[in-house]
Amino acid sequence: MPGTNLTRTEATGRAATVRRVEDYHVELDLTRGDRVFGSRTTVTFSAADGGSTFIDAITDTVRSVTLNGVPLDVAAVSDGVRIQLAGLAEHNVLVVDADALYMNTGEGLHRFVDPVDDEVYLYTQFEVPDARRVFAVFEQPDLKASFRFTVTAPAHWTVVSNSPTPVPSPAPSGGAGAASVWDFEPTPRISGYVTALIAGPYESVTTAHVNSAGRSVPLGVFARKSLMPWVDAEEIFAVTEAGFRFFEAQFGCEYPFAKYDQLFVPEFNAGAMENAGAVTILEGYVFRSKPTQATVERRSITILHELAHMWFGDLVTMRWWDDLWLNESFAEYMSHLAAAEVTDFAHAWTTFASVEKSWAYRQDQLPTTHPIFADISDLADVEVNFDGITYAKGASVLKQLVAWVGQEQFMEGVRRYFAKHAWGNTVLADLMAELEAASGRDLAPWGRAWLETAGVNTLSPEVETDDAGRIVSFAVRQSAVPEHPTLRPHRLAVGIYAHDSSGSLVRTERVELDVDGELTAVPELVGRDRGDLILLNDEDLAYAKVRLDPRSLATATAHLKDIAESLPRALVWGSAWDAARDGETPARDYVRLVLANIAAETDSSVVTTLLRQLATTLDYYVAPAAQASAREGAAGQLWSLVEGAAPGSDSQLQFAKAFSGLAATAEHLDAVEGLLEGTRAVPGLAVDQDLRWEFVASLAAGGRIGVERIQTELDADSTSTGQVAAALARAALPTAEAKEEAWQAIVVRGDLSNAIQQAAVNGFARVHDAGLIAPFAERYFEAVPGIVAGRTHALAQQIVVGLFPARQTDEATLARTDRFLAGLTEEQGALRRTMLENRDGVARALRAQAADGAAGQAAMASPGEPSEVHHAAR
Repeated sequence: MPGTNLTRTEATGRAATVRRVEDYHVELDLTRGDRVFGSRTTVTFSAADGGSTFIDAITDTVRSVTLNGVPLDVAAVSDGVRIQLAGLAEHNVLVVDADALYMNTGEGLHRFVDPVDDEVYLYTQFEVPDARRVFAVFEQPDLKASFRFTVTAPAHWTVVSNSPTPVPSPAPSGGAGAASVWDFEPTPRISGYVTALIAGPYESVTTAHVNSAGRSVPLGVFARKSLMPWVDAEEIFAVTEAGFRFFEAQFGCEYPFAKYDQLFVPEFNAGAMENAGAVTILEGYVFRSKPTQATVERRSITILHELAHMWFGDLVTMRWWDDLWLNESFAEYMSHLAAAEVTDFAHAWTTFASVEKSWAYRQDQLPTTHPIFADISDLADVEVNFDGITYAKGASVLKQLVAWVGQEQFMEGVRRYFAKHAWGNTVLADLMAELEAASGRDLAPWGRAWLETAGVNTLSPEVETDDAGRIVSFAVRQSAVPEHPTLRPHRLAVGIYAHDSSGSLVRTERVELDVDGELTAVPELVGRDRGDLILLNDEDLAYAKVRLDPRSLATATAHLKDIAESLPRALVWGSAWDAARDGETPARDYVRLVLANIAAETDSSVVTTLLRQLATTLDYYVAPAAQASAREGAAGQLWSLVEGAAPGSDSQLQFAKAFSGLAATAEHLDAVEGLLEGTRAVPGLAVDQDLRWEFVASLAAGGRIGVERIQTELDADSTSTGQVAAALARAALPTAEAKEEAWQAIVVRGDLSNAIQQAAVNGFARVHDAGLIAPFAERYFEAVPGIVAGRTHALAQQIVVGLFPARQTDEATLARTDRFLAGLTEEQGALRRTMLENRDGVARALRAQAADGAAGQAAMASPGEPSEVHHAAR
């Protein structure tokens, strides 16, 4: 939409004109039907006398605009996106009366109808620029204000906002149907993007937490009526209260808001959102079926992440979106720290290494990688910057900074930062100044090396031993790719592992040191026994890819499951994955490594990550001629793992889901069908409703069932979860007709909600024969410009990424993508970035396939030579 892309230059100019926003009074009428709602905003602000600016307001209709008591010509000042304000006084009162549109994209004010009982549920999602879809607002984080919401809603609804939920009063007579008015107290000074409104017949469980200052903070957990029976509020409260105690102690100040509600909302685009005192959370974190422990852990970390934002983000807020990385990275680091120290998830740093850092390394090797401190010139830049650099690399670098300056010194700097800047806006330099004062270190060189350059370094050991196996020299070699040649300082530990009498691989030596430059000697290890495995970056302090020396790699390949601790196992897993992705080791060797060792892996999040990486390897990195047999073999081994796993175990459930995703042969589909229909059973594997949908999708993609059987399952589970699962299964049917219907719904008609569209996209791409969707490749490139121009960012991004012809892994796809990129204009920078990342996935897959194919040919030429020897020699 023209005019929606606010630039940093415009924001800076507006902040110079609008010197202070005092308050907003936002009056919303939610009783006007299913298309629009009434939005009346009164803003009080000071400005440069005689100045001109604009306020953001994406509306359906603007009925009136009044500035300082003077009505303005709506047609002259409003274009449906911005309202121009001229002739400002030193003190101003602006009133905008409008109708705004409900959304079904997970942006603005999202409207959802529960298929179980036809009740309507609403929630807001404003980050980055979508408060303006609900009320008139100066949409930039540095123009903080107090917000007061008055909401007219159906009488049987509950309405929640940032301030405590009041007792509603009856609406004035004459309204359509029974209605109530909710008049909330004004908020403290916060940014518009963390305001919130959640409305509908939500049900709740409440309690209170007595905080460090002795204040009783009301806590609430909310969900739809039809979902409330599965809400485990006691566990959610337990994690939340542990987080309260931990963060208040670490930050040196009490929780800054009057209450803390957590609302599980439908069709949410992200994991959660840090609205001040009213956090919205993905409804998938309410478990109506048995969840994996990885999912339970992820929910806990998400709860802690959003709670950390109440201080870092909401109490103290970035001035402009350049510091989005710091906002998210800080919450990401603190959530894992809290999970490891005050919850049942003591191995949270293992999860961090396996999940977050894997994401960061992947993002940092794309052609679109960028410094952590990114140059955010406009809102379009922000929307594509919610990536692995902003979250995971930033948090990894903060973790390394903590190791460098010291945990207590870091937190002392943070405490000073909150004390000095509460309720204000800051830039990175403000935090760095406090960290320098607390630690006594000059952080400028660190900041230049880590925050202002892009790319990930690779660390490799160079070790020489004598005949007795003792180390005579040891050094760490650091390298970088030519595109991003910076060599950085790393604080890391080197661990030496050896087999003990029980056969376990245990750490026998540990040295912590600073690595800097191309080669760093480690004299402390000279004279020590080199052991069986040398692990750089033991304990995962540093942010770098790590390679194993040949002997360590051979040990890891044969004995990975013998490593007693989960974190060093995760680091070895990560090293093997990096090598396979980089085409340094054959993809099928990685497949064998995973399948030979995953049964012994005890960390659920690591198992989840490995199974996803296994699927990616089989679909994209194995040589094309070997893909079918590799997939069939992997499916067979996964079925054996299902049958061999401890009955009812977390791994058994994960293996069953992974097996159903690969099942393509008649024998394997028979097994899935037997599990679904109850004619086959595996001891301990409970086939609940969500697992049933996994099996339905598997059988649909395998061509074993059709639309009728999917509908039968949907009739038995006519919930929103069932609707999403059915949309995926229908789109996964392996017929030209099914793929065409999915394409028409997603691309042509474009009338699906965000959740249903994402499911249909996933189903469309789920094929055992990539040739089935090959005819859509050219249609994709033709459709994308119109999709991006005509749809919101969330919906467009689903299509641009999800329907890209990645399964057509060949040079023709690269060439067609290059022609598309050549035709983009400078204004299409966000689309260019996404398409470059799509292209890189195909290019990387082709390199990995070539390496895997070459290794396969070498193995055929030397059939007596073990695969591990080839793996270790690279």
